[in-house]
Amino acid sequence: MYKVRQIICLAQCNFRKWHKNPQIILCFLLAFIFCFLLSDKVMQFAQTYATHLQAMEAFIWTFGDSQSVLAISILLLLLFSDMPNLSNEVPYYMVRTDRTVWMLGQIVYLISATFLFIFFILASTAFLSAARAYGANMWSDTAAILGYSDIGEKIAVPAFVKVLELTDPYRCTMHIFFLMTGYSVTMAGIILFLNLCKNNGGMVGGVLFSALGLITNPDIVAEWFGISIEQIRFANIISGWISPLNHATYYMHSFGYDNLPKLWHSYLFFLLLSGILFFLSLMRIKNYPFQFTGCTTTAK
Repeated sequence: MYKVRQIICLAQCNFRKWHKNPQIILCFLLAFIFCFLLSDKVMQFAQTYATHLQAMEAFIWTFGDSQSVLAISILLLLLFSDMPNLSNEVPYYMVRTDRTVWMLGQIVYLISATFLFIFFILASTAFLSAARAYGANMWSDTAAILGYSDIGEKIAVPAFVKVLELTDPYRCTMHIFFLMTGYSVTMAGIILFLNLCKNNGGMVGGVLFSALGLITNPDIVAEWFGISIEQIRFANIISGWISPLNHATYYMHSFGYDNLPKLWHSYLFFLLLSGILFFLSLMRIKNYPFQFTGCTTTAK
């Protein structure tokens, strides 16, 4: 229990550095601006047609799309670019604990901060749509119009009939929230591990991880392999299984009648991938050469 308290205290120390930190303030400010820009199409549509939204629909229709998930996850590069945080007080932590406990504190911080960041995005979209929203767990007229007509496709709002017919707003929100969290925690794990391997390697790894999701987009896969429009379904299936970004996209999952991954497949995918990355970070920290400005440490 003593080591558990140490891990929690180390994570809390990282959160204390958020106070008046311009990097953190900028990250959350940009996240709010992104939420406004990405959800604006839904809000403008509701205002134009004088319809209302379920409280979670702005989040669902905004971040049910892979491009929006990709755009918002890029901000994690700003949030976690300096991980692990090797400030000058770290040698004093090492005197009172060991490398493994210190690294577990960093991992707990990464997971907690990612969770808070995604929750902030959810709260921001709910706030932005509050003027035209209601709380009942049922799809709105706005969702019905977007899903059962071609208007949603024309304005690039991903309202899919299978989502409307096979789930409800709060359950759909829960899955989108945890899929985004899984994708973001995995990216945070890549940033942490590669920063331990090479200075600024995490930034490069994060960019490449995001690029992987972009180049495995079904339309791009179909173009690369010369897949015809009639066979685009196979490109969707291939992309759905191999792309981390599509694992984070709610509608790119099987709802019982196609060969896309099921939701539990994606949860397991992110759990295993992030677990491997954090395990590798724990292994790497045992031989990591700590260097601090003006001092060195011989932490055990």
